[in-house]
Amino acid sequence: MKPKSILLIAALAAFFLMARVGTADVPPQATPALQGDAARPGAARWLRSELYFGIGPVDVPDGGVGELRWRAFLDREVTPRFPDGLTVFEAYGQWRDSGQAVPSRLRSRVLVILHEDTPANRAAIDAIRLAWKTATHDQSVLLSSGSVDVSF
Repeated sequence: MKPKSILLIAALAAFFLMARVGTADVPPQATPALQGDAARPGAARWLRSELYFGIGPVDVPDGGVGELRWRAFLDREVTPRFPDGLTVFEAYGQWRDSGQAVPSRLRSRVLVILHEDTPANRAAIDAIRLAWKTATHDQSVLLSSGSVDVSF
């Protein structure tokens, strides 16, 4: 065979090999696009619900709700309702009751739960808020919710 023919055959073989590798033998590349998750196929509309809990005055570090009581509340009231996951942030907040001149400064916890927007999940959020107010005699648990796109 002539050298030019050998080069042509080698180039064609390389071309066909590259074409084949580019399709069936290589897994698809991951993308940042919303793909979903096999455990959550066809997820509908989701919400990000943030619940703000006052756990005690800033000026009294040992006052209010301690860490053990907070975790017991999470274990008893939150985790059974949202076992797939949640996030808790330690925070500082201020709250001014009507009629007060100065706000109260509070140690706080912010509970973030990403969940499907269903009547059952909305009721579960309300039940968590009621359970906290009942247990601590607090007047309120601030709730902030908004639609979110989620990707796993």
